[in-house]
Amino acid sequence: AAVRAAYFFAERAHGSQMRRDGTPYITHPLAVADILSQIHMDHQSLMAAMLHDVIEDTETTEEELIAHFGKKVASIVKEVSDDKSLPKDVRKRKQVEHTPIASHEAKLVKLADKICNVRDILSSPPTGWDLKRRQEYFAWSQAVVLGIRGTNSKMEKVFDALVEQAKAMQ
Repeated sequence: AAVRAAYFFAERAHGSQMRRDGTPYITHPLAVADILSQIHMDHQSLMAAMLHDVIEDTETTEEELIAHFGKKVASIVKEVSDDKSLPKDVRKRKQVEHTPIASHEAKLVKLADKICNVRDILSSPPTGWDLKRRQEYFAWSQAVVLGIRGTNSKMEKVFDALVEQAKAMQ
């Protein structure tokens, strides 16, 4: 019931947002939560996976997440959220720097997020993303994941296989 509530909250928060491939945005948090469910994560981590982009990409505040889902879930979401007031290059650098010191749960959400993003870019590249831009994204994702190696070997193997596919594009 709690994970379902997080799903409906995220669905409402993301509203009519769409992914670059034209699918409803909620499909992304669902995919991230699905990966974490396959490694039998606790319900708070699954809730955080569903909500991982609401602070960053909607009007949702950390206080709202605390009120609805508790401090633990809100904390994980906050840890994986970029500060959109910063320039993109700074946000990317901060992810590389911050992720290694994040909580175990936040590292897993971040790893699942990177798996989903790389998989999506490989299977359906965003409109306007040429090979160079995709390769830059893959390299940056590798830098983020490098800082959290040892978090979950199964997920890391999935990520590595996707990166190998990306390298084959060159």
